[in-house]
Amino acid sequence: MTRLKILFDEDSKADSERLGPVSCIDSEIVERLNEKAFSNGDVYVGDFKEILPHGKGKYTWSDGTVYEGDWEAGKMTGKGLLLWPSGSKYSGDISGGYLHGSGAFTASDGSIYEGQWRMNIRHGFGRKKYSNSDIYEGEWKEGVHEGKGVYFWNNGNKYTGNWKCGKMHSRGVMDWVNGDQYNGCWFNGHRHGSGIYQYADGGYYFGTWTRGLKDGKGVFYPAGSKRPSLKKCCLSLGYDNGHKSVLSQCLSLHLEDRMVKKPRVNRSLSEKLSGSGGLKGSRRISRKSADNSGFSVSGREFVRHNSSGTFSLDSDADQSVEQENTAVVYEREYMQGVMIKERIRDYTELSKKAEKKTKSVVKGTQKSSCVGIFKGESSYHLMLNLQLGIRYTVGKITPVPKRDVRAADFGDRARITMFFPRRGSQFTPPHKSIDFYWKDYCPMVFRHLRELFKLDAAEYMMSICGDDGLTEISSPGKSGSLFYLSHDDKFVIKTLKKSELKVLLKMLPKYHNHVKEHENTLITKFFGLHRITLPGRRKVRFVVMGNMFCTELRIHRRYDLKGSTHGRFTDKDKIRENTTLKDLDLTYEFLMDKSLRKFLFHQINVDCAFLKSQQIIDYSLLLGLHFRAPEQLNGLVEPPNMMPNMESSLAGQGVTPDGEVLFPSKGLVLLAHEPSSVNTEPGPHIRGSALRAFSLGDKEVDVLVPGTGRLRVQLGVNMPAQATRKLSRDESDSAEVELFEVYDVVLYMGIIDILQEYNAKKKAEHACKSVKLDPMSISVVEPELYAKRFTDFLRQKVFPERP
Repeated sequence: MTRLKILFDEDSKADSERLGPVSCIDSEIVERLNEKAFSNGDVYVGDFKEILPHGKGKYTWSDGTVYEGDWEAGKMTGKGLLLWPSGSKYSGDISGGYLHGSGAFTASDGSIYEGQWRMNIRHGFGRKKYSNSDIYEGEWKEGVHEGKGVYFWNNGNKYTGNWKCGKMHSRGVMDWVNGDQYNGCWFNGHRHGSGIYQYADGGYYFGTWTRGLKDGKGVFYPAGSKRPSLKKCCLSLGYDNGHKSVLSQCLSLHLEDRMVKKPRVNRSLSEKLSGSGGLKGSRRISRKSADNSGFSVSGREFVRHNSSGTFSLDSDADQSVEQENTAVVYEREYMQGVMIKERIRDYTELSKKAEKKTKSVVKGTQKSSCVGIFKGESSYHLMLNLQLGIRYTVGKITPVPKRDVRAADFGDRARITMFFPRRGSQFTPPHKSIDFYWKDYCPMVFRHLRELFKLDAAEYMMSICGDDGLTEISSPGKSGSLFYLSHDDKFVIKTLKKSELKVLLKMLPKYHNHVKEHENTLITKFFGLHRITLPGRRKVRFVVMGNMFCTELRIHRRYDLKGSTHGRFTDKDKIRENTTLKDLDLTYEFLMDKSLRKFLFHQINVDCAFLKSQQIIDYSLLLGLHFRAPEQLNGLVEPPNMMPNMESSLAGQGVTPDGEVLFPSKGLVLLAHEPSSVNTEPGPHIRGSALRAFSLGDKEVDVLVPGTGRLRVQLGVNMPAQATRKLSRDESDSAEVELFEVYDVVLYMGIIDILQEYNAKKKAEHACKSVKLDPMSISVVEPELYAKRFTDFLRQKVFPERP
């Protein structure tokens, strides 16, 4: 006989009360009419079927727990009521001894949950009122908030939007009781991405946030000022209509519809200086996630550095000041909550700027061949077709036993082809796209590459083919290619020309050997090569690559560096928040640890030798910079080698007596590598070991980034440095000494665009341009000269040795 006992987790304050399964023991039974008593003191009274409880019945355990309700073949199944000695109770559906279905649970602390259950865990739609009177109503998954939901704090604050793993995530709106509102993107409980913060007095700030702090460019509109459309506001900040974090997300929030003028609220001085008024009321969330997600205190906080270099806490409430001139707006730039630049602009001037950029975006889109053909619904079909094809291919080859790559795996017959009719077939599911043919090139080779790069097949498929889908992003170059980004930012999918496809297939055997032998390679990592044939025989070719900028840190600047000079600059009127700049736009030099620099150039030389052997040109170093906010906003220092008393300032300045950088001062700190303290999972752009630093005795190192955590330093990823820029006389106001602007930076880099051969067409282009221009200034030169110029430029101009 089964002893029907449910084990209850008595910590009713936890977010999820988990109820264990039925346990069983055999015991002697003393039978009466419709009643069975166990020797351990348990008693059942009710209906039976043969010797098992079946129908209506009441079971009382010796510890006082009581169940009264439906039974089926000896198990609690149907409707019932459970009472625990602690005072907790459940009323609702039960299946096989588990809370399963719809039901209401009242915990001993007074919290009440009404909604869906699955195997003793809250799962589905439900409403929970916590013991402190906070209320959450929305979707649950495995006992935590996940999906769409609304959270009401007992102090009147409210969040409406998406949740993930119990934290605010993706898109949502936060309303404070004082009338303030943030409408935008969230990540892991923080404001993260683009959004609009509207103040109770009518002013608002449109910009970007990172981990809860303003980070990047934005525009502040004082109370009473004119408000442009959301699209114009995006463009005034330099976001085009392909940018993932702005239009594609914020437009879907219907921000314009929500931005209604609210009654003005006069705040007292104490309200303005409060740093914990926003989310303070929620013990239910802050107790569990404050340490992990940073979801604590106000949610309206930003960090400001004062002259002493310490952090002071303010709320956004005092940043909206009513202005007499309503035509004035403020363009601002922040780094980790610190405002480093502000420019006062006339609203009319800003509107013209946005209108000009709108025309520029439209004009650029029309020039783009692939973008011009595939847009709107066609682009959606391409994304859906990609997901269907990749899911089919990965699912087909994953069960194949692992083996070494063979020569035949690179051959012309190494293809998987399949027709995907809309109605579905014996081998393919029905779908909402159009009929298409799918071709997968060298599937076993790319499976082996994914294994080399330590990517799990299921995670790879979920990143690209999950419910969150892909996001189309704007093309940074002249090729007119379409770019898609996976929802977790790990993978970039790019359309290829037929010639590029042929080059990749031709070099694939040597590429496979190169990445196999050099785990620290900076060359783009390829994960799949595919082709879609649409009705009308239109063929679209795709390659799946690792995203070099997949990081929790915000990338403030991007550079595409080739080492050539002709045309390698960006029109200032076209520079936007996420514009990829070029060689002549780079005004910084980056000083690195001696050993880190040595490892970097060793790998650059190896990779360039490989590209040279394949007759490849036109490649570039894609460089991403994450700036750390300076301790003093106008911190100008003398060049490090001019500082007096170098030996005595060793610890403070991070340099040796001979001028070698130990680690970047003012914020970033190198520490001995500890695998247990950092995330060691391979990313989409990395798989190598941690790097060794000269400053720590050539030990493997991590970098400590204040406000973010400890990151593993690998080649091209999380590399600390100091960015120095010599100021002009106009900027420094001094003719007696050279002044430098110095920032701590974290670098991300890789070698991209490696599919251009130095063929007959390029040779003719070189001959033609050499007649009119300096042959050394143009991009198109023969492979050996290209490689030398590329490495020399990086060695001398970008990452120079310390003097």
